[in-house]
Amino acid sequence: MIGFLIKRQFMLVDMLKGFLVGMCASAPLGPIAILVVQKSLSKGHKAGFVSGLGASVVDTMYAFIAIFALAFAQKLIDTHQNLILLVGGVVLIILGLNMAFSNPFRKMKTDEDTSVSPKDFGQSIAMGLSNPMAIFVMFTLFAFFGLADDAPHNWRVAPIILSVSAGSVTYWFTFSWLLSRFRNNFRMSTILWINRITGAIVVIIGIALLGQGLFNVLFKGMPIV
Repeated sequence: MIGFLIKRQFMLVDMLKGFLVGMCASAPLGPIAILVVQKSLSKGHKAGFVSGLGASVVDTMYAFIAIFALAFAQKLIDTHQNLILLVGGVVLIILGLNMAFSNPFRKMKTDEDTSVSPKDFGQSIAMGLSNPMAIFVMFTLFAFFGLADDAPHNWRVAPIILSVSAGSVTYWFTFSWLLSRFRNNFRMSTILWINRITGAIVVIIGIALLGQGLFNVLFKGMPIV
């Protein structure tokens, strides 16, 4: 009985972490978010949410790949920890700067057809699959939330994956609803500022990872590889 309660407690904590991973993975203002903005403003909440569902499918797939890859690569990660910190830090800094200083709305188009179609769903899936950097983001989030140690056969994996999917779906539902609800008062500059703040946070995380790697190498004398 006690063992069951402990397992249940761990499962609930992991599910909360997985939900946060799904929310965080969906938050950056990339091509998919611009597509959801476009659909929500021109077609309404339903079309925006359908596009977001496509992104959630891709996020779930990437989460599945990430947690299995991290489990298999745990020994490699431990062996080359400093190299991963240095490379990961640089990549996150570049991604964060790109988020903070880019204006993806310049290429946004308005749909003439206002009906909801399977194309809305398929477009977001295609965009998600064409962005392999999303897998790296998922790797980083799993490691950050302490979900990298679960073996593929572990009973905790399935609830984590489902929670990531739930977090992603919740994010896109809320995001598309807010856009359609307030589209008459919508300002692109508001989302751009949110994106800049998110980019700055990503840069800070990247600097922290890079700093930790440099500290280990320069002051602790630990090898890079």
